[in-house]
Amino acid sequence: MTFGIAHLQPVVALIAGILILIVPRLLNYIVAAYLILVGLFGLNILR
Repeated sequence: MTFGIAHLQPVVALIAGILILIVPRLLNYIVAAYLILVGLFGLNILR
């Protein structure tokens, strides 16, 4: 079984949601990191 970005996104979203509930100040950093990673994957810079 192979795991791709489609399998990783729900897990990342779940972990980010839990962290935001625990430490709300992390919201900016989590959103920024997520957007950067999605952009890099969208441009095929990361595979």
